[in-house]
Amino acid sequence: MIRRTRPVAGAIALLAALTAGIAFPAGAAAGEPTGQDAPKVDLVLDVSGSMRAKDIDGQSRMAAAKQAFNEVLDATPEEVQLGIRTLGADYAGDDRKEGCKDTAQLYPVGPLDRTEAKTAVATLVPTGWTPIGPALLQAADDLDGGDGSKRIVLISDGEDTCAPLDPCEVAREIAAKGIGLTIDTLGLVPTAKLSRQLSCIAEATGGTYTSVEHQDELTDRVNELVDRAAEPVVTPVATEGAGSCDKAPVLQSGLYTDREEFGQQRWYRVELLAGQELRASVSVAADRAVRPDYGVLLRAVTVHGREIVRGEATGNGRTDVMSTGLRYPKPERDDDDSDKPAAETVCLGVTTSFSADAGVKTTPGLPLELTVDVVDGPDNASDVASFGLGRGWWLLGALVAAGFLAGLVWGWLSRWRVAVWRTN
Repeated sequence: MIRRTRPVAGAIALLAALTAGIAFPAGAAAGEPTGQDAPKVDLVLDVSGSMRAKDIDGQSRMAAAKQAFNEVLDATPEEVQLGIRTLGADYAGDDRKEGCKDTAQLYPVGPLDRTEAKTAVATLVPTGWTPIGPALLQAADDLDGGDGSKRIVLISDGEDTCAPLDPCEVAREIAAKGIGLTIDTLGLVPTAKLSRQLSCIAEATGGTYTSVEHQDELTDRVNELVDRAAEPVVTPVATEGAGSCDKAPVLQSGLYTDREEFGQQRWYRVELLAGQELRASVSVAADRAVRPDYGVLLRAVTVHGREIVRGEATGNGRTDVMSTGLRYPKPERDDDDSDKPAAETVCLGVTTSFSADAGVKTTPGLPLELTVDVVDGPDNASDVASFGLGRGWWLLGALVAAGFLAGLVWGWLSRWRVAVWRTN
């Protein structure tokens, strides 16, 4: 058995840490990129009154956004279905209830007509409120359907004005649906409060936040995000772990996503044949304020509760993501074991020790990503389980022997040199 702990530096490395070095079988494994549907992107632009401010390269924020959009529309890949949604573009009154409804689809998500989209953008005039939360909900509906990649790019110069509908909570609810939608955010000349809000929205869905103070930065970043949507991606499959192994879902090789509440334990099952090796890893993201000193534990146990192997990691508040993994090679059956079953059910249990101060919402639970990979095991599984060295024991033995012989030779040479020095 091998014990392995794999800490992750931050949320951006989450997917790479889970999928690096894993070769999924050529079947319809969970989480594989299907490539059946075109990637979709919805650009969500803040058109509130504050966009009149002239602090981006001597022009207004609105003018900089329009210029950036025109260049992005020219560079959008043909295979990307792109739409544009606005917030705060139509209602100029003082009625907060009406202002918080002010979000509209300027250009529908679909095949791009560049001339028509540019004409629509040219009509925009900074007007009203900043209903970020309602706009995100509508944008998620804009991208509904299909199994291609889905991305919202939110561009705003001010924090949401429609609380208590917290846009960060809205992003968490969108992520909890398990539809594989990513929200990236860009703050135009942002304040500290806006940066915190936009960062929270992005982190809730595994997206990125960027601070922008120049028009060319805005153009380059939006272009990069639109191009990224066209790249093949692995979309996690939504699953729901159980409170006990006997009721847990059976998982195949693939990438899965779930939600785990504070102090909760989730169980999953994997069927493992003799001669196969189970590789599993889990990452839990702290997408809200949590207390320092937390951890995540991944255990592989038998159906009778005997622990086979575990991986664990702890944190002290310096990272937003905790990750760990394990490996379990099941030996081939000997002739004497012919009466034993060829398959074994392995129970994977995920336990977290996150906690939060009063007032922090605990639902939906913290986002969890689980990677399961069942591959052909090594020739001698028990050999691999020897302190993680496997057949490296042969190399270790050779190195020890070589070191011993080198020491003897060096000692003899040293004694000979001293003897010669005394003689002379």
